[in-house]
Amino acid sequence: MTTLRTRFERLLEAIVLVLVAALAVVVVMGVGFRKFGAALVWYDEVASILLAWLTYYGAALAALKRAHIGFPNLVRRLARPWRIPVVVAGEAVVIAFFLIAAWAGWRVLVILEGSGMVSLPWVPTRLTQSVIPIGSLLFVIAQLLSLPEMLRAGGGSSPEAAAGTGSGRTAVEAPSGGGR
Repeated sequence: MTTLRTRFERLLEAIVLVLVAALAVVVVMGVGFRKFGAALVWYDEVASILLAWLTYYGAALAALKRAHIGFPNLVRRLARPWRIPVVVAGEAVVIAFFLIAAWAGWRVLVILEGSGMVSLPWVPTRLTQSVIPIGSLLFVIAQLLSLPEMLRAGGGSSPEAAAGTGSGRTAVEAPSGGGR
């Protein structure tokens, strides 16, 4: 399972890296062309689609690393017998939500059959919107792959704490930095 999780993490990291680089290139090109009075007609649409893709793939990567904002102190304050059931129930809700989002995203793709982007009509809208079902399923996979570590940690801390790596803090627990 660890090898699968590591490979999945590397894949998501590579995708996110490519999307960040592509978005940066598109934004710099858009600003540069606009500065010289030759605005790119496709810039706004492509940049917003890249940002949406980055959001979905980045969210899946964050889910795998358990880096989303959570309530670990709330879970830790529960009596030990209640911790795991509460974590499992929370995971079930999150997974159900993203499965519904994937299903709805698939339905949207069916409706968009044959349509293209406004500024680049040769690019199918189905391609641009495919991030909804794909990203949702990647999020579910990430949740499932990181769940065993979360359960080993007792449900109240990050997988890094369970594995003995990293600070073991979530974004909520991280100290607010004053003077860097």
